[in-house]
Amino acid sequence: MNISYNWLKRYLDTDLPAEEIARILTDIGLEVEGFEKIETVKGGLHGVVVGEEEDENFIILVPV
Repeated sequence: MNISYNWLKRYLDTDLPAEEIARILTDIGLEVEGFEKIETVKGGLHGVVVGEEEDENFIILVPV
């Protein structure tokens, strides 16, 4: 079964990284085969402008 780290965090009140949660799950007998980072957009959306606001003197770009 594949589960999302974000899905799991909805049910666990924790700020532990995925690797630490995987170690704990393995320690209690649940096998974690590996990690796979999934991006909905290849390369992510870093630096993409999602909108702009106009002021009478300049345009403000709103980065992600």
